[in-house]
Amino acid sequence: MFSILVAAGWPVVPLLLCSVIATALVIERFISLKSSKVLPPQLLGEAIGVSQGSIPSPDVVAKLERNSALGEMLAAGFRAAQAGGPATADDLRAAMESTGRAIAHRLERYLPALATIASAAPLLGLLGTVIGMIEIFGSQAPGAGGGGNPAQLAHGISIALYNTAFGLVVAVPTLIFWRYFRTRVDGYLLHMELAGDRFAEHLARIRPGAGSAP
Repeated sequence: MFSILVAAGWPVVPLLLCSVIATALVIERFISLKSSKVLPPQLLGEAIGVSQGSIPSPDVVAKLERNSALGEMLAAGFRAAQAGGPATADDLRAAMESTGRAIAHRLERYLPALATIASAAPLLGLLGTVIGMIEIFGSQAPGAGGGGNPAQLAHGISIALYNTAFGLVVAVPTLIFWRYFRTRVDGYLLHMELAGDRFAEHLARIRPGAGSAP
């Protein structure tokens, strides 16, 4: 493999760099987009359960905020209900949506970089192939010392095409992972939006003044 990389020439270096970056981003996204860190399945029910009739204490709200992305959004709803006194479901929903936009931006982090690598890798591979072909045919020109050897020409073309192969090897998995993470984030955001609607309706039914509990 190392000999192939050396034979492919310097144009393969950007592709190797892209592959390293893409691998690091994929690992990071797998860790950051775990459901336990974004959307714990029982968290909404627990938040509703501890706030039947009153807003929980600031310590409980702070603990909820540190729990996950969903917990951060629900904590914003608690604080909005606590700070403003009686509020409509629309007011509470707007407060949570403001926090939700920041969460959405965080969940989508690095996805544009993966999409860029998936788009650029085939072009970098094609660039390497074109550069290699130019060098090969230049070496076969009369007086260039190539001697017009067909075997040498065929070998040179095969080496040049390695750049295209490397470009596809980098691009295809990166594209698959980008599509996977994009779908996963969209699913998280949809469930968080539905959870926010349900939680806003719940908070709006809590009696006025309940948020003053220590």
